[in-house]
Amino acid sequence: MRIANLSGRLALIVDGRAVDVEQASDRRFSADPQAVYEHWEEFRSWATAVDLPAGSAFEPADLGSPAPAPRQTLAIGLNYRDHASESGFAAPEGLPPVFTKFVTSISGPVTEVKLPEGGNTDWEVELVAVIGRRAEGVREADAWSHVAGLAVGQDISERVAQLRGPAPQFSVGKSYPGFAPIGPWLVTPDEFDNPDDLELRCAVNGEEVQKGRTRDLIFSVPALIARLSAVLPLLPGDVIFTGTPAGVGLGRDPQRFLAAGDELVSSVEGIGELRQTFVA
Repeated sequence: MRIANLSGRLALIVDGRAVDVEQASDRRFSADPQAVYEHWEEFRSWATAVDLPAGSAFEPADLGSPAPAPRQTLAIGLNYRDHASESGFAAPEGLPPVFTKFVTSISGPVTEVKLPEGGNTDWEVELVAVIGRRAEGVREADAWSHVAGLAVGQDISERVAQLRGPAPQFSVGKSYPGFAPIGPWLVTPDEFDNPDDLELRCAVNGEEVQKGRTRDLIFSVPALIARLSAVLPLLPGDVIFTGTPAGVGLGRDPQRFLAAGDELVSSVEGIGELRQTFVA
């Protein structure tokens, strides 16, 4: 199942066409894309059983984030060994570094992003998991049952603000407007042969700069949910950015950052792609 936010309305994507959920359900479910997670099990049961009407064509630029207003956005740092190494850190043990991306940074899959003046803006393709059922003290073996679905994410990062002392400001440096594109839709875990082994790719102006697989995560999606939910409840609709593989601009020699006119394309196997254009 593919769940989308089309022009601010909850939709199901069937054979490449969009079905408006509020209309198809006779208003049983709200048009608000974020509201569906509070009724996730009921929605899943309805969507898998209903005879849906024919969908409508749509433009990718009209898609928003499938989780546009989460109460909590948790982002994980250094969750691939090769990225930890290129960043000059040891691989984490126990709970990996956790920060947030503030909700106003969240956007859809096809956007124009303004570069902060005087900054060094970098790319980080990531698998995003959205919570569908409250998770508190969840065992790793049970964690997938709490996941509504998976999406592509970009943890766009302005490195000057992020790393300025006396203490780094990860959340601030990663939360400029448009710095958290998510999409193009949410894909339920049952759609994948193995949701723990998906390929990620990222390209700048057609040049591949990142390529990895989620099987190489130090802490898998279930492990992250288990460790995070041991500390705080994960709520329906919460978003988890799971970490990025090697290849970011900060870790290159010489370092490389995004410039006005650059196009950033990020993809995850079995889900789709994001496309960001940068302006001064």
